[in-house]
Amino acid sequence: MPFFEAVRLALQTIRVQKLKSFFTLLGVMIGVMFLIAVVSIVEGMSDYVENDFAAKIIGTNTFDVSRIPSFVSNADEAQWRAWQRRPRLFDPDYETVRAALPGDFRMARVNQNFLPATVPGLRPRSVQAVSTDATYFDIKKFGLTTGRAFTQQEVATGARVVVIGSEVASYYYEGLDPVGRELRIAGLPYTVIGVIEEQGSVFGFSMDRLAIAPVTTPLTRAINPRGDIDAITVQAGNRELITEGMELTREALRGFRRLGPSDDDTFSLTTSSAALSFFDGLKSKLVLFGTALPAIGLVVGALVIMNIMLVAVSERTREIGVRKALGARRRDIIAQFLVEASTLSIIGAMIGAGCGVGLAKLIAAVTPLPASVAPWSLVAALIVGAGVGITAGIYPASRAARLDPIAALRQE
Repeated sequence: MPFFEAVRLALQTIRVQKLKSFFTLLGVMIGVMFLIAVVSIVEGMSDYVENDFAAKIIGTNTFDVSRIPSFVSNADEAQWRAWQRRPRLFDPDYETVRAALPGDFRMARVNQNFLPATVPGLRPRSVQAVSTDATYFDIKKFGLTTGRAFTQQEVATGARVVVIGSEVASYYYEGLDPVGRELRIAGLPYTVIGVIEEQGSVFGFSMDRLAIAPVTTPLTRAINPRGDIDAITVQAGNRELITEGMELTREALRGFRRLGPSDDDTFSLTTSSAALSFFDGLKSKLVLFGTALPAIGLVVGALVIMNIMLVAVSERTREIGVRKALGARRRDIIAQFLVEASTLSIIGAMIGAGCGVGLAKLIAAVTPLPASVAPWSLVAALIVGAGVGITAGIYPASRAARLDPIAALRQE
């Protein structure tokens, strides 16, 4: 039987036996739907982390110097204890790094924590308080909707000025111009001099609840009572200079802390690639656990198709006998049933793929999870559907091909 004729017969069977065909396709539909949804969410998260998360959290062409790595995966308790024993970063460490790096590197001390902020007449609200240098705004590429960023002269004098995020501005100064107004953070007053343009959110965490003040203000002590520095953010002029900057920083800090050749570093250097490698490990786990349910659905779908095809063989025994009596070979019978099974499965996969895309879009719309439908996943869904159909149809097809034509013709 020609291939397209077998496909036509399969489609005719689906049209005639709608309910049975629906339940035949259901397992494959569910399996492929969840497979597409999981792959879309994982791909969306991957794109989001690479293009948005790393740029917002770490920065472009930057690395962080800190006591403990900013992104940690697979660290045991002994490793955590070793990190906790490391000395903290202080201003002399910052000065050492600044002296070691050439002028085409930008640097900023960064301290951050959530602290209560308030204005008269409103309830206190927690904001992400950041104390840093003036270069921080250039490193993060923060644009301002109104006002200005503080200058390095204001950092040197310890001026109590603050630049706030759009969410802070809308909460405390709704309908008002925030510039020139007072905002109390951790009980101390600061003058608002600028509002950062909207940054959006990262996995549901708002990036607009910011309040950024000079590192020399009391805000630093409110964040870190010891007066230490959470991190030193260094930005290279281009990607090629990152490695050179990290090596110069490592050499300078090791010398300043008098570490011997066999001593481990007592600080960490973190780049955006470290954040991405952390996510890669998470991504593999998400794919592993996320495909477990679709795999079960596909197995169930294969079993359903196999059972339906076995029933079809019993119902069409006489037809098979007639075909074999007219000269059909075993491979013709096998091909007919395999094509029918794979056609059923592919149709189920196509419907499941459409439902999976819709489910991924729905999840992206109602949750913080991003979704990005990868074209290769749609092709893979059809291949998986065909594979499930062929696998499920092998036994029924071989059973049909082994029927004795004389016994089949006697079948009523």
